[in-house]
Amino acid sequence: MSTLFTWTQASRNSPPADRTRLIDRLQSTGVAIDKMVVTDISPAIVRQFLDHLERDRHCTGVTRNHRLGTIHSLTRFIGMRSPVHLSWCTEVRLVPFKKTDKTLITYLDKAEMDALLRQPDRHTVLGMRDYVLLLFLYNSGARADELARLAIKHLRLEDPPSVRIHGKGNKIRMCPLWPMMVPMLESLVIGRGADEVVFLGRANKPMTRFGIHRLVTHYAEMASDEIPSMQAKRTSPHNIRHTTAVHMLRSGVDINTIRVWLGHVSLDTTNIYAEVDLEMKTKALASVDVSGQPAELLRQRALPSLMTFLQGI
Repeated sequence: MSTLFTWTQASRNSPPADRTRLIDRLQSTGVAIDKMVVTDISPAIVRQFLDHLERDRHCTGVTRNHRLGTIHSLTRFIGMRSPVHLSWCTEVRLVPFKKTDKTLITYLDKAEMDALLRQPDRHTVLGMRDYVLLLFLYNSGARADELARLAIKHLRLEDPPSVRIHGKGNKIRMCPLWPMMVPMLESLVIGRGADEVVFLGRANKPMTRFGIHRLVTHYAEMASDEIPSMQAKRTSPHNIRHTTAVHMLRSGVDINTIRVWLGHVSLDTTNIYAEVDLEMKTKALASVDVSGQPAELLRQRALPSLMTFLQGI
């Protein structure tokens, strides 16, 4: 396993697209693909590759850091399995990430979420499916790929209803369901096998995360005609996940409970919702007692001029 291609094939942390772009960049230096070795990825080559992403491909700093993170993962994978490459691994991992502006998350206010849920035509089979899908995303805070993989056997529709969600890192979490969802989910899965997925497309094939994303954005465009404020927001399944977290926080749900609900490993990840919620900050500010402070501005006392002061010395 000495060639670079073999190592990248063995690493699950290196997405195919990232491998291809990096190897293409190495080939441009004149190294044949079957002759490339690990040390051909020098720190200088990595910096050239990252500069190429920003300059020629017009990628953002976030994308640049994502690609560098993938390279770091590959070097860590190789270093753990090939001690002779530890020095090379250290040198490559010293290539720094670029500082980028922190992007605030977006979420829907209650009126905007209600408008989104009103868009599907519940008098049709597909419209009812779409309504249940949107409501399920809002209820569970599930990611699009988690929803696409959701099987009927993961639903527990007896009292109290809940769903078993298989999340990132093979982590399992249980989320309670609103009682109103039970009859809608029952009608959606009736007569089907337990191993089948819950949400099917038009051809009765499992929906993909891309199909779910298109569905959400389609109804968001419709809802933006009703609620103009939605036109400035990029609504997606993940935005609905953010919406679930913020609305739970506003309702007084403990931040640690929200962490478990969404399947976050670290509480720091969940804390971003407390940072962005301006409504909660406004309520917190209003609760501060400032009754003892003067309501009017104090009048500024007239001070003597500098010449008058000097003459009096």
